[in-house]
Amino acid sequence: MAEEQPKKKPGFQFNIIKNDPLDGHRGQNFGAISLENIAPVYINIETQEAVLDIGGLHGKAEVEKRVKWIKDKEEAEGPDAKEYFLVWIAVERAEAGPVYNGAGACYLMVNKEKRRGYKMMHEHVNSLDDAMKGRIKLDILDDKSKETLKQFLMEHNKEMWNISQDMQEALNN
Repeated sequence: MAEEQPKKKPGFQFNIIKNDPLDGHRGQNFGAISLENIAPVYINIETQEAVLDIGGLHGKAEVEKRVKWIKDKEEAEGPDAKEYFLVWIAVERAEAGPVYNGAGACYLMVNKEKRRGYKMMHEHVNSLDDAMKGRIKLDILDDKSKETLKQFLMEHNKEMWNISQDMQEALNN
């Protein structure tokens, strides 16, 4: 007698795809999420170093590798712990050209020595959602980190920065 295959759980499934989810697919891929225009920028709070790591789109950034994620911050704390802000940056095409359209920031702590990391996943998801929807929510960033992000975005693409009025306003306050 043949073994029965486990049944798939019913429910809504997401497809993360590279390009326009509906391009040429009338009605298919409903519920698809395109991460084509999103970039994760990690800011080390202590050193104020900003790094763009595309691996962060799938939780595989260098900062996040080789740790077990926990909800108890105390387990990750210690002399080897490093604190970061993760800033999701969204880019959209405007009439004048590409602009930094959205941004959402969240916090994480990583202790590579203990192999533990602390983050609240719902905060990370909500921050990504804010960026994807063109909102700029950077309230969690301190003034130094805002300046670091500003410098990073300016250096990354000066032309894009110059026409990104909403992002300039958010980071100049």
